[in-house]
Amino acid sequence: MSDDKEKGSDPWLADKENSGAASGDSSEQKTNAGLLGRLRGKSGRSQGASDSESATGEGAERWERKVIEKLVMGLFKEQRKTRRWNMVFKGLMFSYLLMLFFIYMPNFGDTAVSVGKHTALVDISGVIAADAAASADGVITGLRSAFKNKGTAGVILRINSPGGSPVQAGYINDEIGRLRAAHPDVPVYAVITDICASGGYYIAVAADHIYADKASIVGSIGVLMDGFGFVDAMKKVGVERRLMTAGEHKGFLDPFSPMNHKEKQHVEALLGNIHQQFIDTVKKGRGDRLGNDDDLFSGLVWSGEQGVKMGLVDGLGSSSYVAREVIGVEKIVDFTHQPPVLERFIERLGVTMANTLSSTVGKIR
Repeated sequence: MSDDKEKGSDPWLADKENSGAASGDSSEQKTNAGLLGRLRGKSGRSQGASDSESATGEGAERWERKVIEKLVMGLFKEQRKTRRWNMVFKGLMFSYLLMLFFIYMPNFGDTAVSVGKHTALVDISGVIAADAAASADGVITGLRSAFKNKGTAGVILRINSPGGSPVQAGYINDEIGRLRAAHPDVPVYAVITDICASGGYYIAVAADHIYADKASIVGSIGVLMDGFGFVDAMKKVGVERRLMTAGEHKGFLDPFSPMNHKEKQHVEALLGNIHQQFIDTVKKGRGDRLGNDDDLFSGLVWSGEQGVKMGLVDGLGSSSYVAREVIGVEKIVDFTHQPPVLERFIERLGVTMANTLSSTVGKIR
């Protein structure tokens, strides 16, 4: 209590305390003001940096957008260009197919129609077989159409064949004989181009006369049956052949079994019989024109020039020569039997595309 009084009674002390309090408050205010100023400065700088970063981000976004737009536009232009070229390519392909169709459509083969006199032409090209272009059905169809046409002054069989089935060749030979008998006023000429061997010559002898080029190959009057034998090879490899048959000689053509002498004689007799049929057909067709050469029926071949001397060929000349100089009608109409138009068109298209692809692959390699 005395202390209070002492403090309260001393004015100097009271003023000093008040002054100290005021001074403390002022110092604190200054300190706070300084801190606030520094904070405001930092805040200002932070705000400026933020604005700068914001501006930089917006610029980057605009740049990326422009790049993307350019890429998209470039892609769009490229797609449009690709579509345009696809349309051009499809149009060219369609035009090409249409052109092929009209090129091959008029050639109806066995349905050919001619105004006035003409020389009928029937091609026999390639291997003579039932499933080939030179099949008996196809050749006979063309021959019948040629003889049936009232404007036909003569028929040319243009042959370019190494031979084939004796049965198919026999069918054609017999049909030529029948047509010649039914149309005695229509002569038949066989014209050999590159080769007329074996079954090809079997057909040619049915004609009234045979012509060839001096370098043509003609002949091969014979019959063959070939194969392979692997018996010794199987023994060396250690393979056992297990062949089961019903019939003593059912497996006589098996290449993995040893040759049986009796079976060999049988096959040789079979071939000899067919060979004799061939010889008889040639003699019937050629008659006294044949020479007396011992090798005539041995299976050998000769040139067209040699064939004339041996009696296998009557003269040298082409189809045009025979039509113009022998038959006397230069105009030639092709009666060769052809498959249906659509089938030929698809076949030609397939061959063309295969050749194009092959040439393209060859260039790439």
